[in-house]
Amino acid sequence: MENIISVLSDSVANQIAAGEVVQRPASVIKELLENAIDAKATKIKVILKDAGKTLIQVIDNGIGMSPVDARMAFERHATSKIKIANDLFDLHTKGFRGEALASICSIAYVELKTKREKDELGQYIIIEGNRLIKQESCQTGTGSSFTIKNLFYNTPARRHFLKNDNIELKHILDEIERVAIPHYNIEFIVFHNDHELMNLPSATLIERLMRLLSSHYKDKLVAINENIEVVNFHGYVGKPEVALKSKRNQFFFVNNRYIKSPYLNHAIHEAYKGLISDDKHVNYFLFLDVNPKFIDVNIHPSKTEIKFQDEKVIYALLLSTVKRAIGKAEMGIQIDFEPETAFNVHYNKPVKKPQLDYNPSYNPFQTDVTFEKTSIKQNNLKNWETLYEKYNEDSIHNAALTNQTLEVETDESLQTQLNIETEVSSLFQLQLKYIVTPFQNGLYVIDQQRAHEQILFEYYFSSKQPQNTIASQKSLFPTVIELSVSDYELVQSLLHHFLVLGFELEPFGKNTFSLQGTPANLSSVNFNSIIDTLIENYKLNSFDSQFDPFENICKSLAKSTCIGYGKKLTHEEMSLLVNQLFMCQTQLFNPTGKPIIMELSTNTIDKFFKK
Repeated sequence: MENIISVLSDSVANQIAAGEVVQRPASVIKELLENAIDAKATKIKVILKDAGKTLIQVIDNGIGMSPVDARMAFERHATSKIKIANDLFDLHTKGFRGEALASICSIAYVELKTKREKDELGQYIIIEGNRLIKQESCQTGTGSSFTIKNLFYNTPARRHFLKNDNIELKHILDEIERVAIPHYNIEFIVFHNDHELMNLPSATLIERLMRLLSSHYKDKLVAINENIEVVNFHGYVGKPEVALKSKRNQFFFVNNRYIKSPYLNHAIHEAYKGLISDDKHVNYFLFLDVNPKFIDVNIHPSKTEIKFQDEKVIYALLLSTVKRAIGKAEMGIQIDFEPETAFNVHYNKPVKKPQLDYNPSYNPFQTDVTFEKTSIKQNNLKNWETLYEKYNEDSIHNAALTNQTLEVETDESLQTQLNIETEVSSLFQLQLKYIVTPFQNGLYVIDQQRAHEQILFEYYFSSKQPQNTIASQKSLFPTVIELSVSDYELVQSLLHHFLVLGFELEPFGKNTFSLQGTPANLSSVNFNSIIDTLIENYKLNSFDSQFDPFENICKSLAKSTCIGYGKKLTHEEMSLLVNQLFMCQTQLFNPTGKPIIMELSTNTIDKFFKK
């Protein structure tokens, strides 16, 4: 029988390895930055073109390489980080497997210029598809400069799966943040298409966080600093009031290496239990210093997963450390660290004997029982008249609900289809969340937040038509909005969409916009908060790269500006909300597909009481 097993060639093996190590341009950035840090660089410069697809250049002032080392660095499994297998369990460097450069060379054109401080001349190397094209002496500064051109040039299928430049650039900026935060003593400069995106001088940890995020976070973070025999914790956790709907700004670093750990993230979530709702997530930037012998970082090619020798101990210590920090900061309730006041009995006050109310005439075996009427107060029921109290506070701020009519063509059959026979006096609000209205065959229960969200979405989305563009009102005192680097780039790419919706945003310094004009139908709102929430919702909706950006913005803006639960509505507001909902093209579901209306038919009610 003919033999069918053969050894793969180096080029094929390297391309397979590249599939594990290099998934996108951000993967290349990560590997090159880690090499620069291992080379003891104090300044790193990153230059990008077309989100890294055309060019990635990483320049550092590290120790550089000798002529032999410069060539050997591109060989597979060639590394200076480990010598024997036991070194894998005592790692103090970022890279160690020696696969990164060999993998990158197999799918790109690579140039290297490097020089040690003691050498007069450096080395210039060109490699294409793992083939050495040139190696010669050259004039260059101390350190290394890696240039990666035309990533995935020889694997077009892989290049085809890359997303658009905005998405790929966001991944790159995320990777740079994950390296720049723990190495705040290193200066980072990032350029994209000849435009400076980042300029991070050497700083303290809190200064680095403020530059990457925005300065308004400074008073929203609580310091963590706990030294325990097993592990040392330091860093910052966010206050409950700045919790977000997404898991943005959540960073774990073990020995200054970024990791992902759902298990440890659960410990953080447990520490905030009772302080934030279950659908929100807190910011944290936490560093764990652990003896390298007690962890294994070699369980995943990307090195973002890690295995602890005793994960349960780390979990318990982290939970208690975060709780202690929150308690010391005196945010909200005192968690577990104050004396239990329930046992503080005041003996100078008379102790009342507990009373038990019961009906002495009740006989469970008697068929004809007459019960005494129970007062409404005894049952702690709300008087129905309170549902119709006059609401004296400010009305709903959004003009789309109060003084503007949606310009949507209504279907005459809609009223018949829904069998709406509503009178203003028959509307009432239930638990400040739902609007209940009768119809011919039962009741409709309408979610007020989702209904308003759908109304606003269709109103905003209709502004795409030139005749429906939303007017902008010039601000007497423009609002300055400071964003993180990635958020700034996102808003920059969407400025023309914001303008259609009435937001006049102009660049105003580093990662900052000046809000010169606002939608005429929005007033007396915190636009810093609106923009921040809008960006957050936009990211949550951006699962599909083919998603229409304008539709996404409209959904995000509708969610950011709609009335929320707990808002008491007047009869007129409820009536207007219901009428405008039934004028929408879609009445049953909100923009994210969640139901708006629940129908409770008379038949359903009859069946229940016939049981």
